[in-house]
Amino acid sequence: MVKSRIKELMEEKGITYTMLEDVTGLSSQTITRARGDLIIECRLSTLETIARALEVNISELFVDNFGKESL
Repeated sequence: MVKSRIKELMEEKGITYTMLEDVTGLSSQTITRARGDLIIECRLSTLETIARALEVNISELFVDNFGKESL
């Protein structure tokens, strides 16, 4: 499992749930799951959509279970 950084990135960039929903077209439920502390399962396409909206690389959306940013 990996730890999500989506909430942190949204706060850094001043992006709200509503803004992210509008930009990505994803449901609030999907965003809530992706923003959760631990990402157990998530489609790569969903992560790619969120990463594009936040203007970051997919790898910046999470930290691996060893506490290091993933590559």
